[in-house]
Amino acid sequence: MPMVIIFCLLVLFLILTLIINFYVMFRYKRKIIDVNEAKKLKDIDCILVLGAQVFGKQPGRMLKHRLRKGLELYNNGVTKKIIVSGDHGRVNYDEVNVMKKYLIKKGIPSENIFMDHAGFSTYESAYRAKNIFKVKKLIIVTQKYHLYRAIYIANKLGIDAYGVSSDKFKYKKQLKRELREVFARNKDFLTCIFKPHTKFEGKEIPISGNGDLTND
Repeated sequence: MPMVIIFCLLVLFLILTLIINFYVMFRYKRKIIDVNEAKKLKDIDCILVLGAQVFGKQPGRMLKHRLRKGLELYNNGVTKKIIVSGDHGRVNYDEVNVMKKYLIKKGIPSENIFMDHAGFSTYESAYRAKNIFKVKKLIIVTQKYHLYRAIYIANKLGIDAYGVSSDKFKYKKQLKRELREVFARNKDFLTCIFKPHTKFEGKEIPISGNGDLTND
């Protein structure tokens, strides 16, 4: 294949990648709100706090900021139910129990906290919120660079989703995360077209019930 054709294809790929990236970012940008705006919303089923790295039994810095923002929303009366969704695919690595225990120590009753043990990706967390926990309207909490994609996915799956940023400051290696997120937005743009089932589903546990049913 002539080099000029290869070059043109690469340029076309780059342009398409950037177009999809900006489409995902701006499609539901208006649904990124602050705590005061969140307090004005009606009929919020739950707060969805997305998982991130833990170190043993302690949340990492980014996850701790997400949990604190989720706690702030809860304490401001936005809703009384929280889903903590993350990776619990190994015996020796458990994001969701770390998250739940952190929130319990901050005063949230255990029965108000639902654990999604199979939130291995942003898509899976949103998919399971809708299909396992029967959520119709929620607020997602994560860092802002991640919120665009999370809100996009949830809305495409039929959830009326809003997002509140948990950013406290500029994190280390943020440029690397931003670049990786460009390709993640492209991937999930395609995923939301086909809407595949997740690998792990299980029985329904409606968010209107008792979060202790998700305890292990």
